[in-house]
Amino acid sequence: ITMDIYIYLFLIAFAATLFRSTFGFGEALIAVPLFSLFLPIELAVPLTVMMSIIVALTVIIQDHKHIHFSSAKWLVIFAALGIPLGLIILFYGNETYVKVGLGALIILYSLYTLFAKNAFHLKEDNKLYLFICGFLSGILGGAYGLNGLPLVVYGNMRRWEPQYFRATLQAYFFPANLLGLFGYIYEGMVTPVVIEYFLLSLIVVFPAIFLGRYLNKKLKGDAFYKYVYGGLILIGIILIISSVVNK
Repeated sequence: ITMDIYIYLFLIAFAATLFRSTFGFGEALIAVPLFSLFLPIELAVPLTVMMSIIVALTVIIQDHKHIHFSSAKWLVIFAALGIPLGLIILFYGNETYVKVGLGALIILYSLYTLFAKNAFHLKEDNKLYLFICGFLSGILGGAYGLNGLPLVVYGNMRRWEPQYFRATLQAYFFPANLLGLFGYIYEGMVTPVVIEYFLLSLIVVFPAIFLGRYLNKKLKGDAFYKYVYGGLILIGIILIISSVVNK
């Protein structure tokens, strides 16, 4: 193992965790494509999920008072219903077409939300929208590990404050990622190399979590959502480019 790999590992783990801790989502969409530039995908995915579990658990411990537990509970339940369909898409669907379409949809939705004068808002939790966003999250999570995107849409419709947005998403991600990790362990993907990289990544993951929490507290409602949707546009572009390059 060369020194370069450790440098890349630290840089990517720090950047991805900082984004996730600041905005509440997006770590896997940054880390997996970048890790897979120098690691096999079967190492990159479980490594990212293990990092994600640590981020979610730390945020839940720090900021449990900011979690909308009712919303998180229903999102997890409805996501569980969507995961089997996501796995079917993973095994039988055309990954390139789905990811390019998804990337385009994310970009269009983000642009609409940024520039529309009367974007749709929910004053309180709505079971139908919880079901739609949770179920879609399960499908996208089961298929491509992209479970965060529909949750961002729901959080925006509810206009959660940045601290609540960040904390509530972690209450969803923690059980969802834990289930994913059990699957990877069962499939034999959590190897000694993955564990070594994961333990090393913690050197930068914890500072990134605390810095992200500080930045999150500095952000106010409107500015926060502008950054969130700017980040989603970036993620949509990454999805399209990585799909076309890996075709």
